[in-house]
Amino acid sequence: MFDGKKVLITGGTGSLGTALTQKLLDSNVDTIRIFSRNESQQVEMESKFNDERIRFLLGDIRDYDRLLMAVEDIDYVFHAAALKHVPKIEYNPFESIKTNVIGSQNIINACLKSNVKKVIGISTDKAVSPLNTYGATKLLMEKLFVSANNYLDSRKYNTKFITLRYGNVLGSSGSVIPKFIEQLRLKNKVTITDPLMTRFSITMNEATSFILKAAELGKGSEIFVPKLKAYTIMDVKESLTDIFGDYGENIIGIRSGEKIHETLINIDEMKYSWEYNDLYMITSPPYPMFHPDVIMENYEGIKKIDKFKQYSSDSVDKILKEELKEIIKKSYLQNDEKHG
Repeated sequence: MFDGKKVLITGGTGSLGTALTQKLLDSNVDTIRIFSRNESQQVEMESKFNDERIRFLLGDIRDYDRLLMAVEDIDYVFHAAALKHVPKIEYNPFESIKTNVIGSQNIINACLKSNVKKVIGISTDKAVSPLNTYGATKLLMEKLFVSANNYLDSRKYNTKFITLRYGNVLGSSGSVIPKFIEQLRLKNKVTITDPLMTRFSITMNEATSFILKAAELGKGSEIFVPKLKAYTIMDVKESLTDIFGDYGENIIGIRSGEKIHETLINIDEMKYSWEYNDLYMITSPPYPMFHPDVIMENYEGIKKIDKFKQYSSDSVDKILKEELKEIIKKSYLQNDEKHG
């Protein structure tokens, strides 16, 4: 799909953008443009990859004119740029609206104008029945991406927009495991928000594989969701204390805007959800292409989900603690001389 193609990744210097760049470089991609605000991370990433196929563009998705330059002659866009830190966004809500909502509309407008083939928006489980401002802005991003496919009815535009929704990536910046590891290495107590908390589990490799697979399958306006297991916060803590030692825990309570459990497909969305190529696909009822008969014709092997129970982190299978420990060792400690 990407052989000889030009790709833009917004927020490309983040942990997801970096991993996605590595995956794309393993193909015969022609060019990868990394678009981000962080100049120091761009310097680090440029040094890490040292690949002439990568171009680094400083810019902000709030700046439409800069985006127009960034997407010129681009075939595919992965939109990963966002403000994501829940407590910071709760304190600065309109800043997240500027980036996550208005910035996403800028992406849509620029890609339509430049006739990009396909745009893949990266969403989050927090967009489902949102409790916090971050989730609400990502829900709006999803709505914008779905509705942008209305332009396909026009002879002027051919750009397809799809959305991908998944949970926290294990070990990504700001996630709980690196924080716990840092606390344990300092022989401090681990800070637990709530012992009952569960989260969906996806590694960076699984996330990038899902993104590329869904990008290939999407025909426009779908929301794709991976099939995932979940973990409990206490299993994470116990897996790490088995490795580093147990120095106790400090229960600090849930932060503003946090949920005990996360949901990837709520009960109402289940009515419009399907299983397709080992993924879940949420359709949008107003679109004629998503009439059940049309879906069966256009998506080979697709199956309707017949269970009307929401897909949440407390209701799916849990990763066994030993399996979780192995994932942690492989993902974070394989290069660590002391614990490798």
